Amino acid sequence: MKKKSLSYICFRVIRFLVWLFYPKMTVEGTENLPADACIVVGNHTQMNGPICGELYFPGKRKTWCAHQMMYLKEVPAYAFEDFWSGKPKWTHPFYRLLSYIIAPIAACVFQNAYTIPVFRDNRLITTFKQTIAELEAGGSVIVFPECYDPHNHIVYQFQDKFIDVAKLYYKRTGKAVSFVPLYIAPALKKIYIGKPTAFNPDVPMEQERQRIADYLMDGYKVVMDIEELERSSVMRLIDFLLGVIHVLDGDMRRVTKTTLVLTPRKGELSDDEDDNNR
Repeated sequence: MKKKSLSYICFRVIRFLVWLFYPKMTVEGTENLPADACIVVGNHTQMNGPICGELYFPGKRKTWCAHQMMYLKEVPAYAFEDFWSGKPKWTHPFYRLLSYIIAPIAACVFQNAYTIPVFRDNRLITTFKQTIAELEAGGSVIVFPECYDPHNHIVYQFQDKFIDVAKLYYKRTGKAVSFVPLYIAPALKKIYIGKPTAFNPDVPMEQERQRIADYLMDGYKVVMDIEELERSSVMRLIDFLLGVIHVLDGDMRRVTKTTLVLTPRKGELSDDEDDNNR
């Protein structure tokens, strides 16, 4: 029997502690997952995205991870720049020190978790190769492609080059991989899996890249169950949601007596779906 490394044992301990103390999440929409492997695209929502992908996403999967978080020497600079550089300048010395403190923990976790390192230089092909290998093995790949520019009040703009994996996967296998929207709502303790859209190899890549990115950014549906709320709370919630939907140019529909579906612009709820939920 192969002896487990100390790093892996530490990772399992950390993973258990996170599972123990992290809020328990409910996954909705698993019926939307394709039978074949797919690329799942979600909102990062700080560390909630990677944690939920590791602990709660169903089935075999791997998550894209910035390669800097996997290497001890590279963690401090990346962590400070990505997490804390926007903090008040007088706090920077503290956060720089904190970046070094978390470095061994981060390297331990991300090297042992179900991850694929994401490179942004000439090693990018390594990321794509590992992604295609995981898809061919029947596993899904989770990507959090948000950047810093807001798209709407729900998600930030997506960096869309990850969609090029679909072209390479199609050339290698002849299969059109599906992209599945994933929305993580920490405050609601829920993870929503949306309906997939398949890569179309017959459309020019630039156009298809834009179509898929727009679908994923605009297609999130937020489902809220109001069954356990008091009437006064329900009325305040609905007033608030009506304002949000107005800003998003979206729609809100009641599909049961206690369930509302919020749809940002370009998202649609078919009449069939509505009827099935009555």
